[in-house]
Amino acid sequence: MKLTTRVEKWPYVSPFRITDHVFTSAEVVVVTLEDESGIGRGEADGVYYHDETPESIVGEIESVRGAVEEGIDRESLRHLLPPGGARNGLDCALWDLEAKRSGKPAWQIAGIPKPRPLLTTFTVSAGTPDEMAKAAKDYTRVRAIKVKLTRDDPADCVRAVRAARPDVWLGVDANQAFDRPSLERLIPVLKEADVSLIEQPFAIGCDADLDGLSCPIPIAADESLQSLADVEAMADHYGAINIKLDKCGGLTEGLAMAGKARRAGLKVMVGCMAGTSLAMAPAFLLGQLCDLVDLDAPNFLARDREHAARYANGELYCSDSLWGGV
Repeated sequence: MKLTTRVEKWPYVSPFRITDHVFTSAEVVVVTLEDESGIGRGEADGVYYHDETPESIVGEIESVRGAVEEGIDRESLRHLLPPGGARNGLDCALWDLEAKRSGKPAWQIAGIPKPRPLLTTFTVSAGTPDEMAKAAKDYTRVRAIKVKLTRDDPADCVRAVRAARPDVWLGVDANQAFDRPSLERLIPVLKEADVSLIEQPFAIGCDADLDGLSCPIPIAADESLQSLADVEAMADHYGAINIKLDKCGGLTEGLAMAGKARRAGLKVMVGCMAGTSLAMAPAFLLGQLCDLVDLDAPNFLARDREHAARYANGELYCSDSLWGGV
């Protein structure tokens, strides 16, 4: 089996802002595995708050080149590399290659019913209340919006977005921006604005600060949840988890996490880091098993791949022609 990696830079239409970070492009690693049956591809962006970069992802993949090219399956890969971007790129390439080898699409291999279009949230990046209200209005045919909040004017930002789009499902994502007092002050505003989900309000390691909090809105773990090993602990503090393939190391682990979360009584969300439609396609399969879907990253790009994911009427659909087809 032949392994290749390629670093690609995909500029954004405009800067994307979250707590303590501004992104102007998606820099991804495309992993290709090739044998006599065909070519499998995977795309990894990595985890920025773990200081993963394209260079570090490529380096990690190169460190296991010999084992990969000798032939490796997805379960063995889970023990060869830790969760993160490198394993994600390789895992998704193995799924794609397995589809070519078997003559079955990836969704059949995974035991998932034939994929259907999925309602997805569309993200309003952090800004002033007026900027965020305008961004929400510009999503003219969207039915679900997720708002990135920082420590700056979160209440006014939520009010502005809800006033601009009174018709949509609304969630907020703090990316670790709050502490318990600031969240307690914000909860009445979120309730009044009919917010349906609060994502990762506190810093990693502060999950127990949620215990005993009087909050009628479900709270989801994102940064606090990395891999399968973390799922059980999340059930002690959260009502939902956000699975991202770049965090957990690929679709193989993501599917296992979804199953374990269900058994623990947690709601399941699939999200994404930055990336093109090639990164969305395997997450789209996981989304078939999820309660909430947040896979809008390609919409921020100035351009996307051939056979790109289709976004229409607030829904996402990824065809087998992009990834995971025979």
